[in-house]
Amino acid sequence: MRLMAGSASLCLITTAAAAPPDTLPQRVAACIACHAVEERRDAYFPRIAGKPAGYLYNQLLNFRDGRRNYPMMTYMVAQLSDDYLREIADFFAAQHPVYPPATPGSGANAGAAALARGRQLVLHGDAARKIPACVSCHGAALGGVTPAIPGLLGLPSDYINAQFGAWRSGTRRAAAPDCMADIAGRLAGDDVAAVSSWLSRQAPDPAARPAAAGSLPAPLPLSCGGLTGKAAP
Repeated sequence: MRLMAGSASLCLITTAAAAPPDTLPQRVAACIACHAVEERRDAYFPRIAGKPAGYLYNQLLNFRDGRRNYPMMTYMVAQLSDDYLREIADFFAAQHPVYPPATPGSGANAGAAALARGRQLVLHGDAARKIPACVSCHGAALGGVTPAIPGLLGLPSDYINAQFGAWRSGTRRAAAPDCMADIAGRLAGDDVAAVSSWLSRQAPDPAARPAAAGSLPAPLPLSCGGLTGKAAP
């Protein structure tokens, strides 16, 4: 009996010693399983490292509160508090791994006319259709703006297409007024493909970081409810 008791004690000690550390990097290991440090750049798992913390926080809230629909994400964040979600957002916002090489997607087949149209919309918009330029919100370098506007580079064209489709169908939403849903509704399908093709071909600067708040040369062209970095109503 004494030997058995000693074996049980040793087992408990060994189990305790093998327990993983209670650190935030350990807790977000489930996130990294999909949003890997060595990114795959596919249409399903976008780069979240280095995006503004307010943007990441808002997206976690949107998944938790039903404004975005992806069952795995909803399951993972459904029981997490606002404070915990903010910790997760801050953690990933501070990560800046090297961008992987571009991978072919539907944008690889875009012709010269489509790329020219995409460049026009990204850099200058389309005033006749009340479509603002992407750079007017996402920054001149398209690297995003703190606290809550994401960068647009380093994303596959198929992922960008999918997000525009989600806004157009209402399966992706943000706090009202939902400016991206408004813009997506003004874009024709060919325009979406042109924008995603042009964006996906732009090489991100490895040293780029989101621009500071207030760095945009003019006020935002649309009112956007998700730009405070706070809990959305």
